[in-house]
Amino acid sequence: MSTLNEQPVLPIADPVAFGAVKTSIESAFSAGKVTEFLRSLDRQGVRIREFEDVLKKGLLGKKTAGEYASLPDGDQGQIRELYLASLERVAPELRQRFFRLYAYY
Repeated sequence: MSTLNEQPVLPIADPVAFGAVKTSIESAFSAGKVTEFLRSLDRQGVRIREFEDVLKKGLLGKKTAGEYASLPDGDQGQIRELYLASLERVAPELRQRFFRLYAYY
């Protein structure tokens, strides 16, 4: 039964671009930078779950949107999953402080 909840390991088609985008996401959600990242989202009026809007505004870095666009669909899907998993790991007190970014309305 537990195998239903496990995600399959998919091969990365473009490891260089994938790694660059992954590093940008991990950096934005790192303990020392996550508050500033959330502030930048708030200032720009971007909801945290709107990954494509976050990319377009350059909030993960100026080159990140281009690197993401160059990835094949499978790699893009894995990056989106990484981003969504990262935003869910933000400390509850920060999520409460930036409630509007996380709200579903």
